[in-house]
Amino acid sequence: MTYSRFTALEQIAARNSHFNEVLDVPGKRISEFYGQNVFNEQTIKKYLTRDLYEELSNTIHGGEELDQSQLRIIANAMKKWAMDKGATHYAHWFQPLTGKTAEKHDSFFTLDSNDNPIEEFSVNALTQQEPDGSSFPGGGLRSTFEARGYTAWDPTSPAFILEVGMGKTLCIPTIFVTYSGDSMDYKLPLLKSASFLENAAKEVCQYFDPNITSVKTTLGWEQEYFLVDEATFFARPDLILCGRTLVGKYAAKGQQLDDHYFGSIPERVYKYMRDLENECHKLGIPVRTRHNEVGPGQYELAPMYEEVNVAVDHNQLLMDLMDRVARKHKLRVLLHEKPFEGVNGSGKHNNWSMSTNTGKNLLSPGKKPGRNLRFLTFFVSTIRAVWEHADLLRASVASAGNDHRLGANEAPPAIVSVFIGSTLKKVLDNIENDIEADEKGVQTVLNLLKKVPNLELDNTDRNRTSPFAFTGNKFEVRMVGSTRNCAAPMTVLNTIVGNQLNKFRQAVDGAVEEGKDRDSAILQEIKKYIRESRPILFEGDGYSDEWKEEARKRGLNDLESTPDALPVYTRPSTVSLFEENNILTERELNAHQEVMLENYSLNLQIESRALGEMIYNQILPAALKYQTAVADNYKSLTKMGIDGEQLTAQRDILERLNNCIQKVAREVKDMTEKRRSANRIDDPKLRAEAYCREVKPLLNSIRICSDRLEYLIDDKEWPLAKYRELMFIK
Repeated sequence: MTYSRFTALEQIAARNSHFNEVLDVPGKRISEFYGQNVFNEQTIKKYLTRDLYEELSNTIHGGEELDQSQLRIIANAMKKWAMDKGATHYAHWFQPLTGKTAEKHDSFFTLDSNDNPIEEFSVNALTQQEPDGSSFPGGGLRSTFEARGYTAWDPTSPAFILEVGMGKTLCIPTIFVTYSGDSMDYKLPLLKSASFLENAAKEVCQYFDPNITSVKTTLGWEQEYFLVDEATFFARPDLILCGRTLVGKYAAKGQQLDDHYFGSIPERVYKYMRDLENECHKLGIPVRTRHNEVGPGQYELAPMYEEVNVAVDHNQLLMDLMDRVARKHKLRVLLHEKPFEGVNGSGKHNNWSMSTNTGKNLLSPGKKPGRNLRFLTFFVSTIRAVWEHADLLRASVASAGNDHRLGANEAPPAIVSVFIGSTLKKVLDNIENDIEADEKGVQTVLNLLKKVPNLELDNTDRNRTSPFAFTGNKFEVRMVGSTRNCAAPMTVLNTIVGNQLNKFRQAVDGAVEEGKDRDSAILQEIKKYIRESRPILFEGDGYSDEWKEEARKRGLNDLESTPDALPVYTRPSTVSLFEENNILTERELNAHQEVMLENYSLNLQIESRALGEMIYNQILPAALKYQTAVADNYKSLTKMGIDGEQLTAQRDILERLNNCIQKVAREVKDMTEKRRSANRIDDPKLRAEAYCREVKPLLNSIRICSDRLEYLIDDKEWPLAKYRELMFIK
C-alpha cells in the first residue's frame, strides 16, 4: 500500500489520539512487573525443586551439562509456567545471518496414541528443532537440496513469552547450525568468543587476586532510531522497500540549531516510548534511558549493562518490539543507519567491559590508576589487540547502510583509532618513558613504576569522532550500525582481546621462568604494548582531512566501503586467529564474508530498482507535468505580446527542468544497465565491487538531480512526502 503525499498529510491532520494511548500496567511500579514474561531464575525457583534449580543454575553460570531426566523435569516446568501465563505455542528463537531473528511456532496441543487431546512439550522440543537450513543465508555452507539445519537450546539466555495481539508464544533462545555442525548464526560464535575471553581474563586475573574465579563479559548498547508517521511512511516507496530515503531535498531546517538534541520529547513520541518500555520491562530488558537525539525525529534508548549474550538477545528482541509497538501508535521506526541525507545517522554504540565474581570491573581505573596494575594490564592489552586487528573490527560492522553513516554527521570515521583522553594518555606516556610527573596531584605507583597523575573515575572526555573510545570504565565501540547484530563486533572484540591476554600471560610466565620478578615482568610487557600500540592512539578530530593523511602515515587503513573492508575475514592471520582459538573455522569465516558481500549487493540492487521505479513512476511524471505548465505559461504570455526578455524566469526554469529531466532519465538507464551487468557476475566479491564502483555512484548522482527537481517543481505537484513532513510532523 502506498499513499499520495497529500493523502498522507490529510490523514495526519485528522488523527485522533485513541490509537496511541499507553498500555500501562495500572497501579504497579516497574519493579513489580519487571521480567513477568521471562523464565528467569526467580521464576525457575517456583517451578523446580531446590536441587534441580541449583543444577540448572550451575549449567547457566558454569557450563555444566544436564542429563535427560533433569531436562525432562525442566521442560515440564517451562511448559507449565508458559501455559499458566496463557501461552499456546512454543518456538525456537534464533539469530540467522539475515541480521534479524527467526522463529517457527509449534502448538503445545497434540493428540496422544488414543487420539485424546493433550498439551505436550518434550525434551527434544526444548533442546533441538529442525528449521529449513537451506532457506537462510549460509554463504555456501548449505545448498538448496541440503535442507537440514538445527536449532539447539541456549540455557544461558532465559526463555520468554512473546505477546503478539492476543496470542502468547514461549520463545526459547537457541543457536543455529548446519547438519555438519557449522555455525549459521551470530549466537554460537559469540558464545564461544565470550567463553574464550572469560577464561583468558580469569587466568590473567590470578596474577592480582586469587579470589577471582570467574569473569563475565558485559555489554551495554545504545540504540538510535528515527520515528515517522505511518501515513508519510506509506507515501515513500523507498522507505517501505529500503528503510531509507533514496531522494529528498534537505529541509530548510535540519539539525543546525541543535535544538532537538535532549529537547522536550513530543507527547505522541513520549506515549510510544512509555508503551515500548513497558513491553521491554515485562520481557526483562532493563531499559533506563530515553532522549531526543541530534537529528529531527531521532531518538535513543539504552539499558543497564548485562552479560554480553543476554544483552545481544535483548537488543535483537528490542528491535522487533520497537516495530510492533510503533505500528500500534500509527508510527514507523526507521532503524536504517542513514534514513535521511544531511542529518545525523543512527548507530548502536556498544559499551564493553569485563567484570569478576568479586564485583570488580577490570576496566575501572579507580582514583589511582598508576597503582592499579590490573587495570593497566587489561586496558593496554585491549588497545594492543585493537591496534593489531583494527581492520577486522572495522569489517565486523560493515554493511551497505553503515557505509553511508561512517564519517558523516557525528558518526566515527572508517579509520579505526582509539581515544583514551589526555589524562590516561599522560599515564601511558610516563610509564613508557619512565618519566616522573610533577609532584602536584601524583600518587606513588607501586615500587616498580614512576609517579603518574592521580585519576578520578570520570577520567576521559568524550570524542564523538572516535570509533573506539575509552569512556571512564569501559570501551565504547561507536562504529556499530543501528541495524547490526551486536554479536558480530562483540565476537571479534572478545576474540582479539582474549588472544592478546593469552599472549600477555605467556610472555609474563616465560619471563618469570627465566628468573624475573613477576610484577616487573608484567610492567615490562605493559610498556612494550604501549610502545607498539602508539600509532592507533588518537585524541583529535577524526573527521578532518589532516587525520586521514596522518592515519595513512601511521599505517592505519581507511576502509571506506564494505567491499574494501571484508577481505580481512579470509586473510591467513584472521583464519589462524579464529581457528586456533576455536571460535570460527575457515569454512565459517568464508561463509560470513560471502553472506555480508551478498547482503551488500542485494541491498544496492533493491535500492537501484526502487529508485528507478520512483523516477519513472512518480518524479519524471511530476517534472514533465510542471514543465508543460511552465511552457504553456511562456507561450501564453508571448502570445499576449510580452517581450521574451521579460520572461527570463520562465526560460530559466524551463532550461533547468529540462537539464535535470534529461540527465536523470539518462542516468537511470545507465544505472539499470550497470545493475544488470553486475548481476551477471558470479563471484560475490567481484559483484559487490561492481555494485560499489559502478551502481552506487549513479544512485548518488540521480539523487542530486531529483532533489533539484523537487526544489524547482510546484509544491502541490510533488508526489513524495518531503523531509520537512517526514521529520517534523508527528
